[in-house]
Amino acid sequence: MIGFLRGEIVFKEGNYIIIDVGGIGYKVFVAQDVISKSNNNSHLKLFTYTHVREDAISLFGFLDSLDLKLFEDLISVSGIGPKTAMNIFSVGTREEITQAIISGDVVFFTGIPRLGKKNAQKIIIELKSKLGSVEDLDLTKIDVKENSEVIAALRNFGFNNKEALDALKAIEGKGKTTEGKIRLALKYLGK
Repeated sequence: MIGFLRGEIVFKEGNYIIIDVGGIGYKVFVAQDVISKSNNNSHLKLFTYTHVREDAISLFGFLDSLDLKLFEDLISVSGIGPKTAMNIFSVGTREEITQAIISGDVVFFTGIPRLGKKNAQKIIIELKSKLGSVEDLDLTKIDVKENSEVIAALRNFGFNNKEALDALKAIEGKGKTTEGKIRLALKYLGK
């Protein structure tokens, strides 16, 4: 098990970096925030998770040990692999992911590649007790597919997933068209 790496970034592309540690280049998969915060030839310390399969050994790196802990919690959920968990970190910060789990925000997770509604619900159900209370689990009130355009529009107006979901719950059954729902949701959020 490799617990952390400290070295110089010699290459970065897509969703990974290569970090030179004592003359050995380690390929480490990282979230987009790590890519954007780092430059070639800069020094970096990454807390790592080593994933071993029959045909490959992969490293996943994080700037903070608490991010690594949440990553390990995510991959403990049946059906969630390390690449899917890393995709979750590319969509939100540790705080946003934790808040989405605690508040039961299925919408936050459903936009992530390889992660459908059922796996999103599994993440929330299995991790909510670790991160918060189990009260008020509500995974079915809002139809994600039906309201995806409304949620996307509200995000474009600068609202986060939780605010969009709260607005949709508040206006449930009132708007018939997508435009009507957006108007009502904006009115609700403007209070």
